[in-house]
Amino acid sequence: MKAIIIDDERLARTELKHLLENFPQIEVVAEASNTTEGEQLIEEHQPDVIFLDVQMPGKTGLEWVEEYDGFMPEVIFTTAYNEFALKAFEVNALDYLLKPIELSRLSEAIYKLEKRLGFQKSQHEISELRQKNYLTAQDQIFIKDGEKCWFVRLEKVRLCESMGNYVRLFFDDQKPLVLKSLNALEERLDPKVFFRANRKHIINLNFIDKIEPWFSGGLQVTLIGKGEKIEISRRQSIRFKELLSL
Repeated sequence: MKAIIIDDERLARTELKHLLENFPQIEVVAEASNTTEGEQLIEEHQPDVIFLDVQMPGKTGLEWVEEYDGFMPEVIFTTAYNEFALKAFEVNALDYLLKPIELSRLSEAIYKLEKRLGFQKSQHEISELRQKNYLTAQDQIFIKDGEKCWFVRLEKVRLCESMGNYVRLFFDDQKPLVLKSLNALEERLDPKVFFRANRKHIINLNFIDKIEPWFSGGLQVTLIGKGEKIEISRRQSIRFKELLSL
């Protein structure tokens, strides 16, 4: 899939290109520092997706999308400000990424793009992802906590909870601790299955039993199994609703 990056900050373009190297199905064919340059490159390359900064000198990314009447690929907005999220989806953006962009969050956006375009990974590409230590729900992991050991499929892990420098994994009746930060664990988990609910928790989407409105625009989910109740922060609630919407 061909991609163009439109962002007035050279460092931001470089960082995004570096992150996109983790996705061999994406080819960055060009980059632009403003929407005027971007228009010309879009007409020339006919990309599948553009990564478009919201705030740029002159015409903003949102204004440009609303006014542009030429060939329009899928749009993934990138910005440091979350107040533009609602407007972005009003103009039918595929996704909205907050800077600094996290690899796991970018992976979610690429997955949406693949679904939208009907793109299927080849076995070669899947193999390359596995070589980068990307774990799927079907992978089995070895866990050792004290004298106890487990060999469990990730699909059985319903909840990951940060405990300082450790993460507590919840599966069946077990709650072992592993020496790993929640951020490090998140980078290795399949974002189509495991969702970062807040600073302390990652939940398995397949274990959600109930969703309720919560304080300050957030949500609370109840998990199947032991009935753990986990708050989804206001910021993450926007992502959660978009991820699970039709």
